[in-house]
Amino acid sequence: MSKIQLTVFTPSYNRADLLPRCYEALKRQTSKDFIWMIIDDGSKDNTRELVENWIKVEKEFEILYFYKENGGLHTAYNLAIEKMYTELAVCIDSDDYMPDNAVEIIVEFWRKNGSDRYAGITGLDFNAKDGKNIGGYYPENQKSINLIDVLIGKYPDAWGDKKHVVRTELYKEVAPMGNFEGEKNFNPHYLHLKISKKYDFLILNENLCFVDYQESGMTNSMLWQYYNSPNSFAEIRLLYLSFKGTSLKFKIKNCIHYDSSCILAKRKHFIKKSPNSFISTLCLPIGFILSRVIIFKNRNRRKYD
Repeated sequence: MSKIQLTVFTPSYNRADLLPRCYEALKRQTSKDFIWMIIDDGSKDNTRELVENWIKVEKEFEILYFYKENGGLHTAYNLAIEKMYTELAVCIDSDDYMPDNAVEIIVEFWRKNGSDRYAGITGLDFNAKDGKNIGGYYPENQKSINLIDVLIGKYPDAWGDKKHVVRTELYKEVAPMGNFEGEKNFNPHYLHLKISKKYDFLILNENLCFVDYQESGMTNSMLWQYYNSPNSFAEIRLLYLSFKGTSLKFKIKNCIHYDSSCILAKRKHFIKKSPNSFISTLCLPIGFILSRVIIFKNRNRRKYD
């Protein structure tokens, strides 16, 4: 096993203007017990030249660079997971950056508390613009938490984006994510939820990442993503519907979205494949209406995008 404990991996697409901020934050880290891996998702700017120059001059930590054809964030995750070999890994997006002590906090916390009983660590994201926590905090009286329980609403105070540090061997168990032709919006949180079917994450109520949302980021234009990546969203809803102990409201909501995505993707026999086929059947008319709304809302963008 590598002596270095953490891989910080950064998927990037035409972000040469933002990557230097991420790099400078890594240079300021109080612990250099990490590797920085950049996955270039087919950039057309000067990302390659920028990173190759950093590789030549950087002496305090290793920088790895991998180029691939553009395929979306989830395909960058797939390649990063294939290449990583440290015990832990964390994704820091190209428009985000780590607090100066984040690596030290992660590594020391894991050394004291980590084991193969846990998936890794789940910490907090803070807004880069105002320095405030995005969403709530995890319960202070718990050592660990399951991300599925967070998703389905068992912890209403723990909302908003979080930063997950994952054991690499578990990433490798659930990867790669599926790749549907022409679809680039398959949310990699899918991997964390699949891991959460077997493991909890250790709670670390500390800021591990400053997040700076961009207009072109994945969190924007959800209706457009529903339209142009329907198979990906259908797979996400299938995963959601496989969770045990969820409420009827949760099942209905995700059956509607599952039906809608399958209709947009022109999937056949999708009702039979639903883990809640009866509810999916009842929700089919609403799912159809939602699919028409998504098409209508994107009618102008389809012409020019």
